[in-house]
Amino acid sequence: MKVLIVLAHPEPRSLNGSLRDIAVRELEAKGHEVRVSDLYAQGWKSDVDRADFPSLPTEARLAPAAASKQAFESDTLTADVKAEIKKLLWADVLILQFPLWWFSMPAILKGWVDRVFAYGFGYGVGEHSDKRWGDRYGEGTLAGKRAMLIVTAGGWQEHYSARGVNGPIDDLLFPINHGILYYPGYDVLPPFVAYKADKLDEAGFQAIAEPLRERMRTLATTPPIPYRCQNGGDYLIPSMQLRTGLEDSGANGFALHVEQAEARSPGGEASSMRSTTDVRAVTA
Repeated sequence: MKVLIVLAHPEPRSLNGSLRDIAVRELEAKGHEVRVSDLYAQGWKSDVDRADFPSLPTEARLAPAAASKQAFESDTLTADVKAEIKKLLWADVLILQFPLWWFSMPAILKGWVDRVFAYGFGYGVGEHSDKRWGDRYGEGTLAGKRAMLIVTAGGWQEHYSARGVNGPIDDLLFPINHGILYYPGYDVLPPFVAYKADKLDEAGFQAIAEPLRERMRTLATTPPIPYRCQNGGDYLIPSMQLRTGLEDSGANGFALHVEQAEARSPGGEASSMRSTTDVRAVTA
């Protein structure tokens, strides 16, 4: 496979830098081709402004979505954006790697998404009618490819649990997994999350390293998070509301948009579970 890692951390000697090295070595050892976009090392421009649209007339008002559409269609996006789009089209798998800062990704990575996921490439694709509402959420330019997150967090795993004060990690990462990766079509794998990132000793690091190697070894076979496909019949169009009765009893919020998989215990009792919880390599 061809794998693109987009790294967003300013310090090469950080835990993120070490985890990136582990991932690259393991992937290459298994015969995969790997490219890395190190955003800080590249000096990535994170803000969207007029400089992104060199063909926009000086007197024209900047409407970012419209300008992005025009630039993509006329092949006048800036060279740095074109290079990243080319990498995304090349890669079978995209890995976004970053520290969890203020419950989200660093600004430089959000800026990479803002600029690279251009109108006509990352969004604004497909017909809008009474039967379809664009090619998105399971369809789109990047459909058929896989994506996942490698995330470091300073807090304890318990802090990001179902009853943890920070909120469930699946919910915190939902806007990225579902809204950024699934939206343009990726099959999104459960994230790899490393907790207590600033307090790891050598033993703690090794406890993270091996599960990460295993995740890299199983990139092609790990089941994706079973998000509902927008145009697959689960949603009313054009209101985009989930049809009544499809959710599990008591489900609400983000959980509505993940299909519940039924599994049986060794004793034969049926239970409902989310694949994010089942196969994510959570480390402390």
